[in-house]
Amino acid sequence: MSKPLEGVEAYVFDVFGTVVDWYGSITSALTDFAGPQHRDEDWGGFAKEWRQGYRDYTSRVAGGGKGSTNVDIMHREILDEMLESPRWNHLASLWDDPKRAEMVQFWHKLNGWPDSSRGLYAMKKKAVIGTLSNGNVRLLVDMAKHADLPWDVVFSGELLGSYKPNPKVYLGALQHLSVPPEKCALVAAHIGDLRAAASHGMKTVYVRRPTEDIGVRDSVKSKAEGGEVDLAVDSFEQVAGLM
Repeated sequence: MSKPLEGVEAYVFDVFGTVVDWYGSITSALTDFAGPQHRDEDWGGFAKEWRQGYRDYTSRVAGGGKGSTNVDIMHREILDEMLESPRWNHLASLWDDPKRAEMVQFWHKLNGWPDSSRGLYAMKKKAVIGTLSNGNVRLLVDMAKHADLPWDVVFSGELLGSYKPNPKVYLGALQHLSVPPEKCALVAAHIGDLRAAASHGMKTVYVRRPTEDIGVRDSVKSKAEGGEVDLAVDSFEQVAGLM
């Protein structure tokens, strides 16, 4: 019987979408914040566009382009741009500077998936666990307290000098953990993130999440099944059971 996680001493996690439900959390926060007179707005669409702005921004910075490595600053820049766009500019007058700053904090209080906290506690008993996220340090710490995520360490793009998939993010985590890549696994719901980690020799654990890799996730398979990742699962508790 194969043991795909044999020898792994540390697990680092993508956070947005993998550990926490950004879509449900942000959509709910926006709906409540806007009040009953604006409940018919497409807040799910607003959340998705804000998130897409994040993807575009982090990709640009990871490739050497301009931008902040602090996600709070990034989220505010994207929000301001959205509220100047034809789709959303009718909402701009609702939110002055303090309110927009409050909205950026929504990303600090994302709810975990049902298995996240329990699964992480189980994994923590057997190995080092930490984030490997584009989120900034304060965001990740606040989120950990909000969603009861028992990290041993928080690695962020802000600390490591870029965003994924820039190599310095993965290599920086390995350096600080003092482990060779084959003894560190990335856990993520994004196949692109895992491919980047694998290119540096890290083990890979794919977790299927309902909001992530839509149209792709059901085709991702483990190496034992003829696929490209070391393990493909539906929960962190499954990972803990295989450690």
